[in-house]
Amino acid sequence: MGYILAIDQGTTSTRCMIFDSAMAIVASDQQEFAQHFPQSGWVEHNPKDLWETTLATCRGAMKRAGVTAADITAIGITNQRETTVVWDKATGEPIYNAIVWQDRRTADLCRDLRDAGHEQMITERTGLRIDPYFSSTKLSWILDHVDGARDRAANGELLFGTVDSYLIWKLTGGAVHATDATNAARTMLYDIRKGRWSKTICDLLTIPMQMLPEVKDCAADFGQTQAEHFGAPIPICGVAGDQQAATVGQACFKPGMMKSTYGTGCFALLNTGDTPVTSENRLLTTIAYQLDGKPTFALEGSIFVAGAVVQWLRDGLQVIGDAAETQALALQADPNQNVVLVPAFVGLGAPYWNAECRGAAFGLTRSTGPAELAKAALESVGYQTRDLLDAMSADWQASGVQPTLRVDGGMSESNWAMQFLADIIGAPVDRPEIRETTALGAAWLAGMHAGIYPDQAAFAAQWACETEFAPNMADAARQDKYASWKKAVQATMNF
Repeated sequence: MGYILAIDQGTTSTRCMIFDSAMAIVASDQQEFAQHFPQSGWVEHNPKDLWETTLATCRGAMKRAGVTAADITAIGITNQRETTVVWDKATGEPIYNAIVWQDRRTADLCRDLRDAGHEQMITERTGLRIDPYFSSTKLSWILDHVDGARDRAANGELLFGTVDSYLIWKLTGGAVHATDATNAARTMLYDIRKGRWSKTICDLLTIPMQMLPEVKDCAADFGQTQAEHFGAPIPICGVAGDQQAATVGQACFKPGMMKSTYGTGCFALLNTGDTPVTSENRLLTTIAYQLDGKPTFALEGSIFVAGAVVQWLRDGLQVIGDAAETQALALQADPNQNVVLVPAFVGLGAPYWNAECRGAAFGLTRSTGPAELAKAALESVGYQTRDLLDAMSADWQASGVQPTLRVDGGMSESNWAMQFLADIIGAPVDRPEIRETTALGAAWLAGMHAGIYPDQAAFAAQWACETEFAPNMADAARQDKYASWKKAVQATMNF
């Protein structure tokens, strides 16, 4: 029996999962690591923490599963995207902490780039908006602020990578400096249409192209681990950024299929096939996955606050003791109260991209209580997903294709929230049997490349729906409720 080891290196923890030849999870291990906040708006990780928790969780999962390196056919890697690492080519030592995707320190540089008129060129090439979120300005910052870094980079002494690249380098003992197309597409340095690093953007930011990793398919040969790590070499055969890995794990392989992952925030990707669609509604154009040298594109939208609104009820208002209580409370809410909560605690994401507005509640009465607030909190996630879906549909305009929404992440466990989501978007919402879609996507990419997992079509056929939530709200009620939401958002942004 062949096993696949899936590394899921996330923002707050690192996880490793062992999948068997039938793609069932047989063991897992997880470790959290420290978050560093040197200044307001700055977020960093110690790259050594990322590496050490990766080694430890891989070994821990192997021990729990009772397997050795000889039993593992291949490794798949999925990772927090955009987080930026620069290390010494000779020693492998990072020259600075990893700058995390959440970090906002390069806001001024991004504003300067926009003011200088570079946004259209950058968006045409990369599909992205100029924003500190992406890797390129983080890399430029490190080169500017670490003594001697620009000279060392120009002399070929330094390497850049997103977290996948750094882990591949460490696992292979420096033999392989590579990334996959999905991670490359999040750097704001990669021309997604031409499938190569953009010299124009690199020159603009004075980034030597020799620092950049080789870009490969998501399912490809990424080298072998050094024997010392796990007792014997193991091939690395699959890599994808976390949201793209979830898209693969959800088998969203056909144009019109959409997955939405509900964690602290929410990330939704709509498969647009072999065509990169330029958004007119402030969404991102990105690569969903790349197989056999052919990229499949997606529109992506992000919601800043999804599960975090439930955390606010628990920790901020203290009206619940546990997230699971929100469903029971929502069922108790007065149906005659139209309470709308806009959870813009850190601004609004796509398609509004308003960083300045803050949260607001509308329709409060003397009888409004925890039940009505819990219901409004869950509904806010459905409304925000409707915003994304409407923007995606307007951008894509693929006539006759009914969007299919597959969901995962912690909030997808709430039947009430998922039913409301189906009601407000007016389309079915499918929740899979296997919820660990990110790790599954990485595992399938590696196992498919290694020849022990089925091809794309057969994998998609195996995808199993645990629950389909069908819309049962009257269309007039749906439109009235969504109109209330739109008015509430506008009022929030106007405040």
